[in-house]
Amino acid sequence: MLTKSKIINTSGTRKRSVARLTLKPGKGLVRINGKMLDVYEPEMAKLKMMEPLILVGDIASKVHIEVKVSGGGIISQVDAVRQAMGKALSEFGGENVRKTLLSYDRSLLVADTRYKETCKPNDSKARAKRQKSYR
Repeated sequence: MLTKSKIINTSGTRKRSVARLTLKPGKGLVRINGKMLDVYEPEMAKLKMMEPLILVGDIASKVHIEVKVSGGGIISQVDAVRQAMGKALSEFGGENVRKTLLSYDRSLLVADTRYKETCKPNDSKARAKRQKSYR
């Protein structure tokens, strides 16, 4: 385990969303864009963000986490926050925490590089082509 006064800065990404996280020793408070995690809506998003905290157990009650997330949609922001938390907690907790998070879900530590394909010129969608009529 790292020293108690260590401040850890990490980031997580998903599609267009970027989450920047600061972890420091504390009493288990988690804030996302200034809002406590306990009052975050929708409920499914809150539960998904709590997964890394639940997996590490007592380490989560010893740290204060501050997250700023922007860009993308609600679910991609949730995934970005989740990844940033996983990275920070694994750095704070050591190799044992890293193995626990990797065995549960690899996306807690490793970025998913997929994103929306851009639209092509003179077409309405990324893959759709204009129809031809020969009549």
